[in-house]
Amino acid sequence: MTMLHPKQDTQARMPVLLAFLLAAPLSAAVTGTVINRTTGQPQPGATVGLNRLGQNGIELIDQAKSDAQGKFTINQEIQGPHLLRTAFDGVTYNHMLPPGSPTTGLTLDVFNASKEPGSAKVSKHMLLFEPSGGQMVINESYIYGNDGKTAWNDPDRGTLHFYAPKVEGKVTVTATAPGGMPIPAPVNKTSKPDVYAVDFSIKPGETRFDLNYTVPYTEGAPYAGKILTNDENTYLIAPNGITLEGANLKDMGTEPRTQAHIYGLSGTSYQIQLTGTEAAPPAAAAADGSADQPESSGPQIEQIMPRVNGQTKLILALAFGILALGFALLYRANPGTPKESNERSRH
Repeated sequence: MTMLHPKQDTQARMPVLLAFLLAAPLSAAVTGTVINRTTGQPQPGATVGLNRLGQNGIELIDQAKSDAQGKFTINQEIQGPHLLRTAFDGVTYNHMLPPGSPTTGLTLDVFNASKEPGSAKVSKHMLLFEPSGGQMVINESYIYGNDGKTAWNDPDRGTLHFYAPKVEGKVTVTATAPGGMPIPAPVNKTSKPDVYAVDFSIKPGETRFDLNYTVPYTEGAPYAGKILTNDENTYLIAPNGITLEGANLKDMGTEPRTQAHIYGLSGTSYQIQLTGTEAAPPAAAAADGSADQPESSGPQIEQIMPRVNGQTKLILALAFGILALGFALLYRANPGTPKESNERSRH
């Protein structure tokens, strides 16, 4: 057997090492296929952007277009959390890449878009009223369900229209796409008085809108509103300590933890009167004195603030959960309460 001198051995290995180094960047890539779920076929011409997630927010690193077979390649090394954004037919779809997750052979879903709602409709709608002094904060939430195969996107007219009379200050809206995170959504006034429009696409799946605005209010004075969306379920909520009265309301009971009172609304408008003063729910009072209670008393909600506006998300989240369960928790403690023969909650 012929022995190579060390120098000759190194020279012999150089082409192999060079080939490896040249090939290494090619393996550090993000690859996949864009599939149009409306047609069921690979989608050419979609733009796929690779974004870094960091302290400065979302930063675009590189992007590529899908080819005739819907395939794309972005030659970038992935370290840390990243986000793929696929733009197609005026709508952007997000795909998270957590650290350590596969970056090759990905499947990114897109849909054809239409300016018509199609199968998109409001499955639940809630309004939480928080009067205090001469103002009233209104937190309004919509949940859209879209069981079709087309995204609803209408930048000119917007997808969500809502009525908010005599707003003081700004109207803020956050929107959560299916499987996404809440992000600010553009909101604009329309040509109709006190009517606003939100420009945010409603993709197949569940999309949530959360609105916040302030209106002038005097205790006991009537406050009127309109429902502009074709809602299957609309609910008005009064925080603990506030009495809400009005026509066409059905008492749905009290949310156990926050003691917020929930009313079902029939019709497309309402006129209500609110009286009383917001009070901390029993859970908050118990949390304030939790230091004097034994550990066996069970878990306490320690972050509830004395005022309801510090627990808006808690109230809405709990209320949505209860409504989804058919208000079972509300009526469990009162078996004598008759159940609705024609419940409006359809899922």
